[in-house]
Amino acid sequence: MNIGIVGCGNISDTYFNAQKIFKNLKIVACSDIIKELADKKAKEFNIKSYSVDDLLKNKEIDIILNLTIPSAHKEIIIKSLENGKHCFSEKPLAINFEDGLEIKNVSNKKNLLVGCAPDTFLGAAGQKARNIIENNEIGKVVLGTFNIMSHGMEDWHPNPDFFFKPGAGPVFDLGVYYITQLINLNGPIMSVNSTSATPFNERIITSLPRYGEKVKVETPTTLLGVLNFHNESKFQFFCSWDVWYHTHSNMEIYGLDGSLVIPDPNFFSGDILLSKKNNELKKINNDNMLLGIPNKNDNTGSKIANYRGIGLSDMINSIKENRKPRCSLDLSLHVLETMEAIIQSAKINKEITLNTKTNKPQILKEDEVIKLFK
Repeated sequence: MNIGIVGCGNISDTYFNAQKIFKNLKIVACSDIIKELADKKAKEFNIKSYSVDDLLKNKEIDIILNLTIPSAHKEIIIKSLENGKHCFSEKPLAINFEDGLEIKNVSNKKNLLVGCAPDTFLGAAGQKARNIIENNEIGKVVLGTFNIMSHGMEDWHPNPDFFFKPGAGPVFDLGVYYITQLINLNGPIMSVNSTSATPFNERIITSLPRYGEKVKVETPTTLLGVLNFHNESKFQFFCSWDVWYHTHSNMEIYGLDGSLVIPDPNFFSGDILLSKKNNELKKINNDNMLLGIPNKNDNTGSKIANYRGIGLSDMINSIKENRKPRCSLDLSLHVLETMEAIIQSAKINKEITLNTKTNKPQILKEDEVIKLFK
C-alpha cells in the first residue's frame, strides 16, 4: 500500500527509515504546512512533495501517515477518511475524547481503519512481560505503579511550546506510552482518581535557538493519582515535569505470587526484573527477540532497539488479513479517554468512570514479526 506522510518534523525520519526494516512500508509522497520542509524530505528520500490538500486527494495514496502536532491530529485523520484513505497517526489520537469519538464515527461510516501510536508495547519488553503475566508467573495482578519524572522539555527541545498546551503535558505526551503498555499487560481501565499541580505559569527555554524565550503553561505539569482496572487491580501514578532528580523505577507490577519491574515503555526493549514472592530480582534480557535486537544508537551513543513503524506495518497487514490492528482505534480511544479523565478528575476533585472498554491487543508472536521484516 502506498503511504503519504503529512508532517515532516523530527519524527518523520524515523518512519522514513522504517522502510528499511518493514517490507510492507512504501512512502511515496509527503507534505507539510512548511513547504520547504516537505521539499527537503522529498529530495532526501526521492519521493514527491505536495501541498497537504493535494496529498490528501491523491488517488495513488492508500494510507495517510499523520505526523502533525497533536492539535491537528483530528483534522488530518478525518480529512484522510473523507478522502477514502486509511490513516495511522502519531499519538495522541486527538487532544480530547469528544474529538476521538468523532473520529470513530467517521471511521465507522467510511469503513476505513484508523491506527495510532504508540506501538512500543509491541516491542520485546512489552511482549515478554505479557507472556510472564499470562503464564501466571507472578499470580493475579493486584497492584502497580508507574512514574514519569523530569524537569520538562524546555531544556532540550528547539520548539517546546506545544508540550505545555492542552493535549500535551506529561500525561498526553509521555503517559500515553505507559497507559498503553498497562492496557497491553493488564487489560482495560475502569476509573481514574487524580490530583494536579502547576508550579510554574511560564517556562523559560534554555535550548537553542530560542534560549531565554518564555512559554506560557496551559496544562498541568504534575498529575498524581490511581488507575482502577476492570480486573480489580489498582495502579498508582506520578507524572511530572517539575522534578529535577528521583530514584523511582518506570513501572512495577505486583501480583499475589511475585513482582515485575518493567523498563521504560517509551522504548521497545530493556531488561525486565522478575521476583517470585520474596526472592531476589532476576534479570530477563530481551535483546535476542526480533523487536528487541539493538539496531540504533541513542543520544549517548548506547545501542537501543528502535522499531517504530511496527504498528503501521501491522495495520497494513491487518487490512490484507481482514483483522483488527493491534494499534487499533478502540485501544487509542480508550487511552485518550483515560488521559482526559486524569486531567478532569484533578480539575473537579472527583473519581471519573470511563465509558469505553477495550480488549488487550492480540499478542505479537515472533513468527508474525519475521514475516514483516525485510
